[in-house]
Amino acid sequence: MKKILLFSVLCSTLLAFRFFGTEDKPVPIPPSKQRTGDARKGFDYLVNGDYVRSGLPLNVFRMGYLNYDSSLLTRTGLNANMPYDFTALTASNGEVIVAPNCLQCHAMPFDGKLVMGLGNAGIDFTNARGMTPQRIAMLENWIKKTSPKQYEASATFLTVTKAISPQLIADVRGVNLADHLAALLVAHRDPVTFKWNDSAQLEKNHAVVPTDTPPWWLLKKKNAMFYNGFGRGDFGRFLMASNLLTTGDTAESRQVDTHMPDLLAYIYSLQAPKYPKAIDKPLAAKGKAIFQQNCSGCHGTYDGKGSYPNLLIPGSIIGTDSLLYASNYSTPQFVGWFNQSWFTQGDHPARLEPFAGYIAPPLDGIWVTAPYLHNASVPTLEGVLNSKARPRYWSRNFKRPQYNYESPGWVYKIEEKGGKPEIYNTDLPGYGNGGHTFGDHLTDAQRRAVLEYLKTL
Repeated sequence: MKKILLFSVLCSTLLAFRFFGTEDKPVPIPPSKQRTGDARKGFDYLVNGDYVRSGLPLNVFRMGYLNYDSSLLTRTGLNANMPYDFTALTASNGEVIVAPNCLQCHAMPFDGKLVMGLGNAGIDFTNARGMTPQRIAMLENWIKKTSPKQYEASATFLTVTKAISPQLIADVRGVNLADHLAALLVAHRDPVTFKWNDSAQLEKNHAVVPTDTPPWWLLKKKNAMFYNGFGRGDFGRFLMASNLLTTGDTAESRQVDTHMPDLLAYIYSLQAPKYPKAIDKPLAAKGKAIFQQNCSGCHGTYDGKGSYPNLLIPGSIIGTDSLLYASNYSTPQFVGWFNQSWFTQGDHPARLEPFAGYIAPPLDGIWVTAPYLHNASVPTLEGVLNSKARPRYWSRNFKRPQYNYESPGWVYKIEEKGGKPEIYNTDLPGYGNGGHTFGDHLTDAQRRAVLEYLKTL
């Protein structure tokens, strides 16, 4: 096994060099065949399914999780009175446990309604989500003493969380660490069997890089997943990655995998929310012409069926913070693990192909997806078009979020310095707000017109 892993790491390293040596020009991504399924079944599995099969005992969860609005997502049975981003399940031994679900990252309340597929811009990883090893150990001991059966149902979740929580910490609130979480999980799992090892089997060689969770409704247009397009092949294999949190082995993962075509069908059914305010149509028409001349070559067109080119843009061209593609998305240990793992086996395999740059994404519903750039470093859409308008340090109100509909983005405050979790600090590694300067040459009037057009997408 060690020889196989070493060979795989070597091959992945050579593959990375191949892609990192690509000439400085956009690279088209070819499509991959995807499985088809039932969107209705996919929604049910998303909100009620058992892809994460261990969690906290229901009574313990109720003691710690008191303030939430269960009406945001209407469910029945065990989940009739549950937060939308958790799922109650009956474990194999009959105990009811509560596990996190995909909506932790892939849904967000917006103006009183839950927007399915919208990246959670309020997520907080600055304190390990409250799950410190010390707290988990105390909880573990208490459950063992009071209810051995409950502990049996919760043991996997507690063991894994205790191992990874000390390293799953962000510098600021509002950024996602899903990529870092994946790297931590695979370090403890055998690539062929998915068996858990309490000690990390892979040397840590990646950074804690923040990301902004992209909206799910864009996936139907994409030929590859993740910001640098290195997720190739069957998308279902990537969608089921959350199963690595608690899976016992690949036999369980195969069961979860059977639901992935339905989940993908549901994701493909999602549509971007329509801009709810009045739009200046003459101004938007001017913006459309400017957009088509300056932006559509990378981001696509939106007339009728429209078109999307699926282009990878080298880092030398895009100029945005490079740490994500240069560290997490190109680490030989991680890429090697995946490319010789169970995920690459069977009739619908997946694989990772590193690239030194990022995908130019589709822009459907871009008005509602602030903050912007892959690391959530720009609070407003205006800042995407004008690099001089990007604040170096900025904060927003997470308790009572305010959104600027007129000039789309979060209402924010410019700060004098960083250092607090509530303040985005673009000086931190991976948090830089440079690059994507393609709108800087436009006049203020032209940018206003483009912004008005973007509200229509």
